[in-house]
Amino acid sequence: MLLDVNRPELFLVCILIFFVAVLFRYLVAAGMFYYYYYVQHPKKYQRLSRRKLRKGQLKNEIKWSIWSSAIFAVSGAILYWLWQNGFTAIYLDINAYELWYLPLSLAIVLFLHETYYYWVHRWMHNPQIFRKVHKVHHDSFTPTPWTSFSFHPWESVLEAIILPIILLIVPVNIYVLGFYLLLMTLSSVVNHLDIEIYPKRFLQSNIGKQFIGATHHHYHHTEFKTNYGLYFTFWDRWMDTESEHMENALGNAKTE
Repeated sequence: MLLDVNRPELFLVCILIFFVAVLFRYLVAAGMFYYYYYVQHPKKYQRLSRRKLRKGQLKNEIKWSIWSSAIFAVSGAILYWLWQNGFTAIYLDINAYELWYLPLSLAIVLFLHETYYYWVHRWMHNPQIFRKVHKVHHDSFTPTPWTSFSFHPWESVLEAIILPIILLIVPVNIYVLGFYLLLMTLSSVVNHLDIEIYPKRFLQSNIGKQFIGATHHHYHHTEFKTNYGLYFTFWDRWMDTESEHMENALGNAKTE
């Protein structure tokens, strides 16, 4: 679909298409994990949180997630228009760069996104900002897979703007971008699962300690002032904001 600035109805159709795609991705990913761990096997896996879900929590999480999906859809439509008009560094030909650049470009995007998110996340925990922007997400004291997209619209905007900005500068193949979008969704769902699914041996390894899972993010929802990272733990460790309970928690982690 070619977006013409003189035909705004096409842009609205593009937003609708992106909205359906983003919402579908969220519902499928969150729904699969919720069904398996919460419905099919409610007692097989140990929950990290002791608190019960708040009344109406799942309904509210899905409501806010629908708003988030709409905002992400607008961001996606804008990015699509920018790409069509040659303003982005997204490329289609897999041979446009050396093949080794494919994983390197993914690593660059991950690092830039991680850095942006860590510092914005810390800023959102400023008491005055928190009440207006981030409180909706933390209304889920006990996270669930449905919490993964549950944001106030202002927080959704903050999360939606960074990837288009990165893609204006960093050359990324369309297939790498698709993989990254899938990774974003699955990572968010897994981190909010409130059940640690990574093997204990992996969590305790030097490699495993670099990645954020449900245990790491559980302590963010519990303590509020620790564990601000998105995918990786390095900013939390560098800035001394990783929960002091992590070592003991990983040593006693109950997983599949």
